Amino acid sequence: MKISIKPSRRLLDRFLSLIESVPGSDKLILRLAFFAVVSSVIWLLFTINQQYSEQTAVRGGSITEGIIGTPRFVNPALAITRADQDVTALVYSGLMKIDSEGNLVNDLAESITTSDDGLTYNIVLRQDVSFHDGTPLTAKDVIFTIQLIQNPDLKSPLRGNWSDVTLEEVGEYELNIVLKEPYAPFIENFTLGIMPAHSWSSLPVEQLPFSQLNTEPIGSGSFAITKTEHNTSGLIKNYTLTAYRKNNSNPKIDTLELDFYQNEDDLITAVQNKMVDATAYISAERVSELDIKNFQLINEPLPRTFGIFFNQNRSPILRDSAVRQALTVALNKDELIEKTLFGYGIPINGPTPLSQTELESMDSTEDTATSTRQEEAIAILKKAGWIKNNLGLWEKSINGGPVTLSITLRTSNAPLFGPLANTIIEQWEAIGVEVVTEQFEQTGLVQSVIRPRDFEALLFGLDMSRTYDLYPFWHSSQQDDPGLNIAQYANVSVDALLEEARTEQNIVARNETLTKASEIIENERPAIFLFQPNFTYLVSKDVTVVPITNPGRPADRFSNIDDWHTESDSLWPIFQQDI
Repeated sequence: MKISIKPSRRLLDRFLSLIESVPGSDKLILRLAFFAVVSSVIWLLFTINQQYSEQTAVRGGSITEGIIGTPRFVNPALAITRADQDVTALVYSGLMKIDSEGNLVNDLAESITTSDDGLTYNIVLRQDVSFHDGTPLTAKDVIFTIQLIQNPDLKSPLRGNWSDVTLEEVGEYELNIVLKEPYAPFIENFTLGIMPAHSWSSLPVEQLPFSQLNTEPIGSGSFAITKTEHNTSGLIKNYTLTAYRKNNSNPKIDTLELDFYQNEDDLITAVQNKMVDATAYISAERVSELDIKNFQLINEPLPRTFGIFFNQNRSPILRDSAVRQALTVALNKDELIEKTLFGYGIPINGPTPLSQTELESMDSTEDTATSTRQEEAIAILKKAGWIKNNLGLWEKSINGGPVTLSITLRTSNAPLFGPLANTIIEQWEAIGVEVVTEQFEQTGLVQSVIRPRDFEALLFGLDMSRTYDLYPFWHSSQQDDPGLNIAQYANVSVDALLEEARTEQNIVARNETLTKASEIIENERPAIFLFQPNFTYLVSKDVTVVPITNPGRPADRFSNIDDWHTESDSLWPIFQQDI
């Protein structure tokens, strides 16, 4: 058998033989020189590698997410609880998604074109997308999903988002969505997860909520449910989700474990025992109690506004603009946030949640001292003709008779609102205002107080969504139920601005219009705007997550989960591939 020896090996052998053939003293010098050259080459290669290589995320690893609740409707048309919304966000994908900058970008859609009149959205779908069972996703699936939500018999919580919408199938991968009236923020609805028509269409709508597909869903998202575990009561206690890389997505994480807990105490125990890598379900109060040195705490403001809404139709006292101003000035919002949200909130002065630019430019200095605020509030009342009576309460003649400055504050008995109401009462009573508080169960508050507008002052929170559309909350046409203008505010100029903002396609111009309306509302004080709460997310320091910007709800934290990773490697850019 003939053996072939490579030329480089022969050359090295000849060089080593040459060194060994020289006299003793020269041999030692040549040996040292040889090893010095080899060491220099190795050091040079190491230095070059250190200089030019980059840490790159690679596939692999697993994350365990802790969730409170039990999944029941992992279904875009019916998901209403946070547990359902979280799993739905991972399993399903929409026409669009939110990127790391908080902007809407195409996902299932290859292109979305809006007509000049703002009424028609032409959508061309990507043709390389399939559901987790391998079935291609087409225009029929998009139309089926939206029409299912529109069906009144299903009672979908999203039905209002798709009312007065017509659907036209143009081709297998193309459709038109046509609005009755132009509504620029409508495009935010395109993050809706698309359901497989071939799986659901054979079910009568009345049976759909009871289908096994609600807990064994088939979507087209970055992760597919591959294993389900139940507890002894038959409730789901764990989902194993595996990366689905057959679509145009490339999640770095191989596996997601979703562990479901029945209460916060059980979840906290799991976090402390290192059984959970991430969770968005621990309240601000309990987070402050935890030792989270092994976690990173992500805080992002949600588009929600908490405030005290005045019903001037029920209280002649609150029709006095000086009273509304004094009540506003007397409140130390930083103190409210610290005592009730444990610092996880942002003070606001108007009806619109702060934009990312405003948040970044906020002055970090402390709020005006409470004592200074109280003095200013008292001065406002005195200037408006309010005087202290023998009982030490403010009094003024209104409509021909003396009226005492007394307010009934109604609110929910949910955990947040009790401490918040107590702190507000404490600050108002410090300036001599008499306050009576009444708390209701959430359902009772909505049915007995909010819908009939039966209150003087209401402590409540509004979910603005990412659209920041003020129309449902402040346009005069929405004063009565089912409208959401709970303060029954009316202003002709504001109405015109809100109508203009709804049809303005240019987002910069739309935001400018909303800002003008917001400033008018703020100056007229139909409500005291308190704060915007933060979304808090505990994540292990071993997990690298993409920044979450401008989320509309907690489930939006998964919008860019493709780029999360636990594994990385050092590679030169020339060798880096999409791995």
